[in-house]
Amino acid sequence: METAHSIQGPGEVVEQVLREYEARAAEEERVIAQAYESNTMGERRDEFLLSVGRSTATFLHILAAEAGATRLLEVGSSYGYSTIWLAHAARLTGGRLTSLELQPAKVEYARERLKRAGLSDVVDFRIGDARASLAALEGPFDLVLLDLWKDLYVPCFDLIFPRLAPGGIIVADNIMYPESSRPMAQKYQEHVRRQRGLDTVLLPIGSGVEVTRKG
Repeated sequence: METAHSIQGPGEVVEQVLREYEARAAEEERVIAQAYESNTMGERRDEFLLSVGRSTATFLHILAAEAGATRLLEVGSSYGYSTIWLAHAARLTGGRLTSLELQPAKVEYARERLKRAGLSDVVDFRIGDARASLAALEGPFDLVLLDLWKDLYVPCFDLIFPRLAPGGIIVADNIMYPESSRPMAQKYQEHVRRQRGLDTVLLPIGSGVEVTRKG
């Protein structure tokens, strides 16, 4: 298990790939703002990176490595920014990452960058509806990132929970922002808090993450 003092950050090769993602995200910020203003975000959302951002990704990386998580699950790969971070954590712990994504084109984009980062061998992609993919997985999982469309958070949680290892953690992104998704995020929080045997807390990291641990 890696300790807080020995966790290795991404090396230069991985950092180069991450900087390319972040440059794309910066370029998209203005276009995304315009899409929200014109109420076209819903129909255009698959065009954009919409990544968890560096602060949330760093938190996930530290959490996975510090916990020695070897069985990682990502529900919503998108274009692969968080996938890179989680894959690197899996490399540190000697584990593997299973990543679920609906759009094949996004997976291909992510695969190309994972290859360049030297992390392809620790990631297994499952393409298709997340609910069907989750139902087919056995688990258990030590760390789960939940980051897909917010109306799917509750049904996906219900499928993840039985597959979460004792002491396992679910990190749900976008709980505080954007405001348009806050009602669904609040439904997720309420649902989680009704469950027994869980500790859960909202952390103001990035767009807000709900961190839930199974006892």
